[in-house]
Amino acid sequence: MVSINAIFTTFGPEYLDRYGRKMPDNHRKTMDAIISCRTSDRGLAIYKCPGCGRVHTVFQSCGNRHCPQCQYQKSQAWLEKQIRRQLPGHHFMVTFTVPDRLRFVIRSHQRIGYSALFKASSATIKKLAADDTFIGGDLAGFFGVLHTWGRQLQYHPHIHYIVPGGAISTDNLAWHPSRVDFLMPVRAMSKIFKAKFRDEMKAAGLSGLIDKNVWHVDWNVNCQAVGSSERSIKYLAPYVFRVAISNSRIVKVEDRRVFFKYRKKGSRRMRVASLDVMEFMRRFLQHVLPPGFMKVRHYGFLHPACAIPLADVEAMIAMASGFDIEMPSRHVSQPPCATCADCGAKLIYCYSVLPLMRPPVRYG
Repeated sequence: MVSINAIFTTFGPEYLDRYGRKMPDNHRKTMDAIISCRTSDRGLAIYKCPGCGRVHTVFQSCGNRHCPQCQYQKSQAWLEKQIRRQLPGHHFMVTFTVPDRLRFVIRSHQRIGYSALFKASSATIKKLAADDTFIGGDLAGFFGVLHTWGRQLQYHPHIHYIVPGGAISTDNLAWHPSRVDFLMPVRAMSKIFKAKFRDEMKAAGLSGLIDKNVWHVDWNVNCQAVGSSERSIKYLAPYVFRVAISNSRIVKVEDRRVFFKYRKKGSRRMRVASLDVMEFMRRFLQHVLPPGFMKVRHYGFLHPACAIPLADVEAMIAMASGFDIEMPSRHVSQPPCATCADCGAKLIYCYSVLPLMRPPVRYG
């Protein structure tokens, strides 16, 4: 199977020759991490089978958050944590997107642009949740995940939020539910989001780089009911630690072109697109986030520092429904553990060998 690792290993030196002087340091570090992932450069982990006694060696992964080989375990750990923190009742997924003509400014100023996306969109949800016309609770709770790619690796920054259907009134610590099929109007969200994002750009001194016509068009905000929190969390979990493209989507590399699968919006049929290998690498690397930037953020009563425990929020929701509400399941299926290829027994971890410690002998 063709992998991102193989593409970067084969064509990385050429890419560096062409663009190395202009590359951000975090792009170069991501390339190095992906190329070295699960190779001897990362060291070894030694396991032993209690059944047949065979010793197994496993190359260590790089752990880089943009490496497609390293995200499964992180995604499972995040899913398990969120399932344990889920709330009863109906939920919504709200997606905020910026117009095409704004994207080049955000791509050139990513830390500022992504922060502005989070600030403007989260403030929009909070403002409308507090409006008595819709919910009337001054303490909403939700979390958002930043994505920067489209289906063909094009640059497309947007944020998905999972929002419980209601908010807390801190005056009397009561839960104010929304309608099951309606959270808040998307037209109002679009206008408020646009205004708040414009204020963030002005404060950052970047408004002069933006086409003024951007402020005179409608901005795309989508809000849809997604049912239970477990359903919405499981839907979003694969996206939380997903990178721009997974190895499973790559079909082949032929004549310096990378062929990969994708789906058009609204269609289930898989299609195949191709890009020149240098363009493919460029598109992949443009989705590398600034160092230390948090792509998942929690707000309101879902923020870890909130003074109101989630157990109390759950009780408020149950009380507001007259206790006629299905409580969420906390069960999470455990990910499969490493097993022996010979006898199927669960492997026991023994120790790790760092790259500089690696002895000149083979195990197993």
